[in-house]
Amino acid sequence: MRRLFFACTAAVLLGACSNFGYYVQSIDGQLNLLLLRQPIAQVIADPATPAPLKARLERTLEIREFASRELKLPDNASYRGYADVRRPYVVWNVFAASEFSVEPEQWCFLVTGCVGYRGYFSYSAAEQFARELHDEEGLDVFVSNVPAYSTLGWFDDPVLNTFINYPEYELARLVFHELAHQVVYIKGDTEFNESFAAAVEAEGVRRWIVHNGDEKVKAEFELAQQRRAEFRELMWEYRQKLAASYRLRLPAQEMRARKTQIFSSLRSDYEALKVKWGGYSGYDRFFDGINNAHMASFSIYDALVPQFLEMLAKHNGDLAAFYSEVKQLSTLGKKERASRLAALEPAR
Repeated sequence: MRRLFFACTAAVLLGACSNFGYYVQSIDGQLNLLLLRQPIAQVIADPATPAPLKARLERTLEIREFASRELKLPDNASYRGYADVRRPYVVWNVFAASEFSVEPEQWCFLVTGCVGYRGYFSYSAAEQFARELHDEEGLDVFVSNVPAYSTLGWFDDPVLNTFINYPEYELARLVFHELAHQVVYIKGDTEFNESFAAAVEAEGVRRWIVHNGDEKVKAEFELAQQRRAEFRELMWEYRQKLAASYRLRLPAQEMRARKTQIFSSLRSDYEALKVKWGGYSGYDRFFDGINNAHMASFSIYDALVPQFLEMLAKHNGDLAAFYSEVKQLSTLGKKERASRLAALEPAR
Protein backbone atom coordinates (compact mmCIF):
# COMPACT_ATOMS: atom_id res chain seq x y z
CA MET A 1 0.00 0.00 0.00
CA ARG A 2 3.01 2.29 0.42
CA ARG A 3 3.44 2.52 -3.34
CA LEU A 4 -0.25 3.36 -3.69
CA PHE A 5 0.24 6.22 -1.21
CA PHE A 6 3.12 7.63 -3.26
CA ALA A 7 1.06 7.24 -6.44
CA CYS A 8 -1.76 9.22 -4.85
CA THR A 9 0.66 11.92 -3.70
CA ALA A 10 2.24 12.15 -7.14
CA ALA A 11 -1.15 12.48 -8.78
CA VAL A 12 -2.06 15.37 -6.51
CA LEU A 13 1.30 17.17 -6.74
CA LEU A 14 2.15 16.57 -10.40
CA GLY A 15 -1.12 16.00 -12.21
CA ALA A 16 -2.37 18.81 -14.39
CA CYS A 17 -5.77 20.18 -13.44
CA SER A 18 -7.30 18.63 -16.56
CA ASN A 19 -6.07 15.20 -15.49
CA PHE A 20 -6.73 15.45 -11.75
CA GLY A 21 -10.19 13.84 -11.82
CA TYR A 22 -8.91 11.15 -14.14
CA TYR A 23 -6.07 10.26 -11.75
CA VAL A 24 -8.47 10.11 -8.82
CA GLN A 25 -10.77 7.61 -10.58
CA SER A 26 -7.74 5.55 -11.64
CA ILE A 27 -6.34 5.39 -8.11
CA ASP A 28 -9.74 4.62 -6.61
CA GLY A 29 -10.38 1.85 -9.14
CA GLN A 30 -6.97 0.28 -8.56
CA LEU A 31 -7.36 0.47 -4.78
CA ASN A 32 -10.76 -1.25 -4.93
CA LEU A 33 -9.25 -3.98 -7.08
CA LEU A 34 -6.44 -4.59 -4.58
CA LEU A 35 -8.88 -4.73 -1.69
CA LEU A 36 -10.90 -7.45 -3.46
CA ARG A 37 -7.83 -9.60 -4.21
CA GLN A 38 -7.39 -12.95 -2.42
CA PRO A 39 -4.72 -15.64 -2.85
CA ILE A 40 -5.97 -18.24 -5.33
CA ALA A 41 -5.05 -21.06 -2.94
CA GLN A 42 -7.30 -19.47 -0.32
CA VAL A 43 -10.21 -19.15 -2.76
CA ILE A 44 -9.80 -22.80 -3.79
CA ALA A 45 -9.76 -23.92 -0.13
CA ASP A 46 -12.93 -21.99 0.71
CA PRO A 47 -15.91 -24.43 0.92
CA ALA A 48 -18.18 -21.67 -0.42
CA THR A 49 -16.29 -21.43 -3.72
CA PRO A 50 -18.27 -23.14 -6.51
CA ALA A 51 -16.62 -26.27 -7.91
CA PRO A 52 -16.40 -24.91 -11.50
CA LEU A 53 -14.56 -21.83 -10.26
CA LYS A 54 -12.17 -23.97 -8.21
CA ALA A 55 -11.37 -26.03 -11.29
CA ARG A 56 -10.72 -22.92 -13.39
CA LEU A 57 -8.49 -21.41 -10.71
CA GLU A 58 -6.51 -24.64 -10.38
CA ARG A 59 -5.97 -24.61 -14.15
CA THR A 60 -4.98 -20.95 -13.99
CA LEU A 61 -2.27 -21.73 -11.45
CA GLU A 62 -0.89 -24.35 -13.84
CA ILE A 63 -0.87 -21.74 -16.62
CA ARG A 64 0.84 -19.27 -14.29
CA GLU A 65 3.58 -21.74 -13.35
CA PHE A 66 4.09 -22.57 -17.03
CA ALA A 67 4.48 -18.87 -17.82
CA SER A 68 7.51 -18.49 -15.57
CA ARG A 69 8.99 -21.96 -16.01
CA GLU A 70 8.70 -22.36 -19.78
CA LEU A 71 8.15 -18.84 -21.15
CA LYS A 72 10.70 -17.10 -18.90
CA LEU A 73 8.06 -14.57 -17.82
CA PRO A 74 8.38 -12.87 -14.39
CA ASP A 75 8.08 -15.20 -11.40
CA ASN A 76 6.24 -13.03 -8.92
CA ALA A 77 2.85 -12.78 -7.20
CA SER A 78 0.99 -11.45 -10.25
CA TYR A 79 -1.88 -13.74 -11.36
CA ARG A 80 -1.58 -15.85 -8.23
CA GLY A 81 -4.44 -13.95 -6.63
CA TYR A 82 -8.11 -13.70 -7.62
CA ALA A 83 -10.61 -10.84 -7.49
CA ASP A 84 -14.27 -10.64 -8.42
CA VAL A 85 -14.93 -7.03 -9.46
CA ARG A 86 -18.67 -7.77 -9.88
CA ARG A 87 -18.87 -6.36 -13.40
CA PRO A 88 -18.25 -7.88 -16.86
CA TYR A 89 -15.09 -5.85 -17.61
CA VAL A 90 -12.42 -4.36 -15.40
CA VAL A 91 -11.90 -1.16 -17.41
CA TRP A 92 -13.12 0.55 -20.57
CA ASN A 93 -10.63 2.19 -22.93
CA VAL A 94 -11.59 5.25 -24.95
CA PHE A 95 -9.91 5.58 -28.36
CA ALA A 96 -10.25 8.64 -30.55
CA ALA A 97 -9.09 9.81 -33.97
CA SER A 98 -9.65 12.87 -36.11
CA GLU A 99 -12.37 12.81 -38.75
CA PHE A 100 -9.82 12.28 -41.51
CA SER A 101 -7.10 10.25 -39.77
CA VAL A 102 -6.51 6.68 -38.64
CA GLU A 103 -3.84 7.74 -36.12
CA PRO A 104 -4.93 7.55 -32.47
CA GLU A 105 -5.16 10.64 -30.30
CA GLN A 106 -2.58 10.62 -27.49
CA TRP A 107 -2.90 11.26 -23.76
CA CYS A 108 0.10 11.59 -21.47
CA PHE A 109 0.29 10.31 -17.89
CA LEU A 110 2.79 10.10 -15.07
CA VAL A 111 3.72 6.41 -15.18
CA THR A 112 2.85 5.16 -18.66
CA GLY A 113 3.87 8.20 -20.66
CA CYS A 114 1.83 9.06 -23.75
CA VAL A 115 -0.61 6.38 -24.88
CA GLY A 116 -3.25 6.09 -27.59
CA TYR A 117 -6.22 5.55 -25.29
CA ARG A 118 -7.65 6.58 -21.94
CA GLY A 119 -8.90 3.92 -19.52
CA TYR A 120 -11.78 4.17 -17.05
CA PHE A 121 -12.98 1.86 -14.28
CA SER A 122 -16.54 3.03 -14.98
CA TYR A 123 -18.38 2.46 -18.25
CA SER A 124 -20.50 5.57 -17.75
CA ALA A 125 -17.37 7.70 -17.22
CA ALA A 126 -15.79 6.27 -20.38
CA GLU A 127 -18.95 6.94 -22.36
CA GLN A 128 -19.16 10.50 -21.03
CA PHE A 129 -15.55 11.22 -22.00
CA ALA A 130 -16.13 9.73 -25.46
CA ARG A 131 -19.22 11.91 -25.95
CA GLU A 132 -17.26 15.01 -24.99
CA LEU A 133 -14.53 14.19 -27.50
CA HIS A 134 -17.13 13.64 -30.22
CA ASP A 135 -19.45 16.54 -29.45
CA GLU A 136 -16.87 19.18 -28.48
CA GLU A 137 -13.86 18.24 -30.62
CA GLY A 138 -15.54 16.43 -33.53
CA LEU A 139 -13.44 13.29 -33.08
CA ASP A 140 -14.38 9.74 -34.05
CA VAL A 141 -14.55 7.71 -30.82
CA PHE A 142 -14.65 4.08 -29.75
CA VAL A 143 -15.18 2.64 -26.24
CA SER A 144 -13.52 -0.76 -25.92
CA ASN A 145 -14.33 -3.39 -23.27
CA VAL A 146 -11.18 -4.53 -21.44
CA PRO A 147 -11.13 -7.78 -19.40
CA ALA A 148 -7.56 -7.38 -18.08
CA TYR A 149 -4.72 -4.89 -17.82
CA SER A 150 -1.23 -4.73 -16.35
CA THR A 151 0.13 -2.38 -13.68
CA LEU A 152 3.61 -3.14 -15.12
CA GLY A 153 4.78 -4.77 -11.90
CA TRP A 154 3.81 -1.88 -9.62
CA PHE A 155 1.23 -4.14 -7.99
CA ASP A 156 0.52 -7.88 -7.96
CA ASP A 157 -2.16 -8.07 -10.65
CA PRO A 158 -4.88 -10.64 -9.89
CA VAL A 159 -6.79 -13.05 -12.08
CA LEU A 160 -10.27 -11.56 -12.52
CA ASN A 161 -13.84 -12.79 -12.86
CA THR A 162 -13.89 -10.83 -16.13
CA PHE A 163 -11.85 -13.52 -17.90
CA ILE A 164 -11.65 -16.59 -15.63
CA ASN A 165 -14.35 -18.39 -17.66
CA TYR A 166 -12.80 -17.70 -21.06
CA PRO A 167 -11.80 -20.74 -23.15
CA GLU A 168 -8.53 -22.16 -21.84
CA TYR A 169 -6.39 -20.81 -24.67
CA GLU A 170 -7.86 -17.32 -24.19
CA LEU A 171 -7.25 -17.49 -20.44
CA ALA A 172 -3.62 -18.44 -21.10
CA ARG A 173 -3.35 -15.74 -23.75
CA LEU A 174 -4.39 -13.01 -21.31
CA VAL A 175 -2.04 -14.14 -18.54
CA PHE A 176 0.94 -14.39 -20.93
CA HIS A 177 0.12 -11.02 -22.52
CA GLU A 178 -0.11 -9.10 -19.27
CA LEU A 179 3.04 -10.70 -17.83
CA ALA A 180 4.90 -9.77 -21.02
CA HIS A 181 4.31 -6.11 -20.17
CA GLN A 182 6.43 -6.69 -17.06
CA VAL A 183 9.34 -7.90 -19.21
CA VAL A 184 9.56 -4.83 -21.47
CA TYR A 185 7.55 -1.63 -21.40
CA ILE A 186 8.61 1.56 -23.16
CA LYS A 187 7.04 4.70 -21.79
CA GLY A 188 5.11 6.42 -24.56
CA ASP A 189 5.31 3.66 -27.22
CA THR A 190 1.98 1.82 -27.01
CA GLU A 191 2.30 0.21 -30.45
CA PHE A 192 5.63 -1.40 -29.52
CA ASN A 193 4.44 -2.52 -26.08
CA GLU A 194 1.16 -4.06 -27.21
CA SER A 195 2.59 -5.76 -30.29
CA PHE A 196 5.41 -7.31 -28.27
CA ALA A 197 2.95 -8.64 -25.68
CA ALA A 198 0.66 -9.95 -28.43
CA ALA A 199 3.57 -11.84 -30.00
CA VAL A 200 4.50 -13.36 -26.63
CA GLU A 201 0.91 -14.43 -25.99
CA ALA A 202 0.63 -16.15 -29.39
CA GLU A 203 3.87 -18.09 -28.94
CA GLY A 204 3.04 -18.83 -25.31
CA VAL A 205 -0.36 -20.34 -26.08
CA ARG A 206 1.13 -22.43 -28.86
CA ARG A 207 3.68 -23.88 -26.42
CA TRP A 208 1.08 -24.36 -23.69
CA ILE A 209 -1.03 -26.45 -26.05
CA VAL A 210 1.96 -28.54 -27.14
CA HIS A 211 2.86 -29.06 -23.47
CA ASN A 212 -0.62 -30.35 -22.63
CA GLY A 213 -1.20 -32.32 -25.82
CA ASP A 214 -4.90 -31.42 -25.84
CA GLU A 215 -6.07 -31.90 -29.43
CA LYS A 216 -9.43 -30.24 -28.82
CA VAL A 217 -7.86 -27.07 -27.41
CA LYS A 218 -5.27 -27.17 -30.19
CA ALA A 219 -7.99 -27.26 -32.86
CA GLU A 220 -9.92 -24.44 -31.19
CA PHE A 221 -6.79 -22.30 -30.91
CA GLU A 222 -5.70 -22.88 -34.50
CA LEU A 223 -9.16 -21.94 -35.75
CA ALA A 224 -9.13 -18.80 -33.59
CA GLN A 225 -5.65 -17.91 -34.87
CA GLN A 226 -6.76 -18.35 -38.46
CA ARG A 227 -9.73 -16.07 -37.93
CA ARG A 228 -7.57 -13.56 -36.07
CA ALA A 229 -5.03 -13.50 -38.92
CA GLU A 230 -7.73 -13.03 -41.56
CA PHE A 231 -9.38 -10.30 -39.52
CA ARG A 232 -6.01 -8.59 -39.06
CA GLU A 233 -5.34 -8.75 -42.80
CA LEU A 234 -8.76 -7.27 -43.58
CA MET A 235 -8.28 -4.43 -41.11
CA TRP A 236 -4.76 -3.71 -42.30
CA GLU A 237 -5.97 -3.49 -45.91
CA TYR A 238 -8.72 -1.03 -45.11
CA ARG A 239 -6.64 1.02 -42.71
CA GLN A 240 -4.20 1.56 -45.58
CA LYS A 241 -7.06 2.50 -47.92
CA LEU A 242 -8.39 5.05 -45.46
CA ALA A 243 -4.95 6.51 -44.80
CA ALA A 244 -4.32 6.86 -48.55
CA SER A 245 -7.68 8.57 -49.04
CA TYR A 246 -7.09 11.03 -46.20
CA ARG A 247 -3.69 11.95 -47.60
CA LEU A 248 -5.40 13.34 -50.73
CA ARG A 249 -6.58 16.39 -48.77
CA LEU A 250 -9.74 16.72 -50.85
CA PRO A 251 -12.63 19.04 -49.90
CA ALA A 252 -14.32 17.88 -46.69
CA GLN A 253 -17.55 16.84 -48.39
CA GLU A 254 -15.71 14.63 -50.87
CA MET A 255 -13.51 13.18 -48.12
CA ARG A 256 -16.60 12.23 -46.13
CA ALA A 257 -18.15 10.55 -49.17
CA ARG A 258 -14.97 8.54 -49.75
CA LYS A 259 -14.80 7.65 -46.06
CA THR A 260 -18.39 6.38 -46.09
CA GLN A 261 -17.74 4.30 -49.20
CA ILE A 262 -14.59 2.70 -47.79
CA PHE A 263 -16.28 1.76 -44.51
CA SER A 264 -19.25 0.37 -46.46
CA SER A 265 -16.89 -1.83 -48.47
CA LEU A 266 -15.16 -2.93 -45.27
CA ARG A 267 -18.48 -4.04 -43.76
CA SER A 268 -19.33 -5.97 -46.94
CA ASP A 269 -15.98 -7.74 -46.94
CA TYR A 270 -16.38 -8.55 -43.25
CA GLU A 271 -19.79 -10.12 -43.91
CA ALA A 272 -18.20 -12.24 -46.65
CA LEU A 273 -15.49 -13.28 -44.20
CA LYS A 274 -18.14 -14.33 -41.68
CA VAL A 275 -19.71 -16.57 -44.31
CA LYS A 276 -16.32 -18.19 -44.85
CA TRP A 277 -16.09 -18.67 -41.08
CA GLY A 278 -19.43 -20.47 -40.99
CA GLY A 279 -21.23 -17.53 -39.40
CA TYR A 280 -18.77 -16.88 -36.58
CA SER A 281 -19.66 -13.44 -35.22
CA GLY A 282 -16.96 -12.80 -32.62
CA TYR A 283 -15.92 -9.50 -34.17
CA ASP A 284 -19.43 -8.10 -34.64
CA ARG A 285 -19.21 -5.68 -31.75
CA PHE A 286 -16.05 -4.17 -33.21
CA PHE A 287 -18.04 -3.30 -36.33
CA ASP A 288 -20.85 -1.65 -34.38
CA GLY A 289 -20.56 1.99 -35.47
CA ILE A 290 -17.07 1.39 -36.86
CA ASN A 291 -15.07 4.55 -37.54
CA ASN A 292 -11.53 5.92 -37.56
CA ALA A 293 -11.11 5.34 -33.82
CA HIS A 294 -11.71 1.60 -34.30
CA MET A 295 -9.04 1.54 -37.01
CA ALA A 296 -6.66 3.47 -34.75
CA SER A 297 -7.17 0.97 -31.90
CA PHE A 298 -6.40 -1.89 -34.27
CA SER A 299 -3.06 -0.36 -35.22
CA ILE A 300 -2.06 -0.01 -31.57
CA TYR A 301 -2.50 -3.68 -30.72
CA ASP A 302 -1.49 -5.51 -33.88
CA ALA A 303 0.71 -3.41 -36.14
CA LEU A 304 4.10 -4.88 -35.20
CA VAL A 305 3.17 -8.46 -34.26
CA PRO A 306 4.58 -10.01 -37.49
CA GLN A 307 7.91 -8.29 -36.92
CA PHE A 308 8.22 -9.54 -33.34
CA LEU A 309 7.33 -13.10 -34.39
CA GLU A 310 9.94 -12.83 -37.15
CA MET A 311 12.48 -11.75 -34.53
CA LEU A 312 11.60 -14.76 -32.36
CA ALA A 313 12.00 -17.07 -35.37
CA LYS A 314 15.41 -15.52 -36.02
CA HIS A 315 16.40 -16.71 -32.53
CA ASN A 316 15.02 -20.20 -33.29
CA GLY A 317 12.37 -19.81 -30.60
CA ASP A 318 14.85 -19.00 -27.82
CA LEU A 319 12.71 -16.74 -25.65
CA ALA A 320 15.58 -15.56 -23.44
CA ALA A 321 17.50 -14.37 -26.51
CA PHE A 322 14.33 -12.84 -27.94
CA TYR A 323 13.63 -10.89 -24.74
CA SER A 324 17.24 -9.74 -24.66
CA GLU A 325 17.00 -8.28 -28.17
CA VAL A 326 13.66 -6.63 -27.40
CA LYS A 327 15.17 -5.07 -24.27
CA GLN A 328 18.09 -3.83 -26.36
CA LEU A 329 15.63 -2.31 -28.84
CA SER A 330 13.85 -0.58 -25.97
CA THR A 331 17.00 1.44 -25.22
CA LEU A 332 17.00 2.99 -28.70
CA GLY A 333 15.15 6.04 -29.90
CA LYS A 334 11.70 5.52 -31.37
CA LYS A 335 12.80 6.15 -34.96
CA GLU A 336 15.69 3.70 -34.74
CA ARG A 337 13.45 1.08 -33.12
CA ALA A 338 10.95 1.50 -35.95
CA SER A 339 13.71 1.15 -38.54
CA ARG A 340 15.04 -2.04 -36.95
CA LEU A 341 11.56 -3.55 -36.78
CA ALA A 342 10.71 -2.54 -40.34
CA ALA A 343 13.69 -4.56 -41.54
CA LEU A 344 12.10 -7.64 -39.96
CA GLU A 345 8.69 -7.24 -41.60
CA PRO A 346 7.68 -10.45 -43.41
CA ALA A 347 6.42 -10.17 -46.98
CA ARG A 348 2.63 -9.66 -47.06
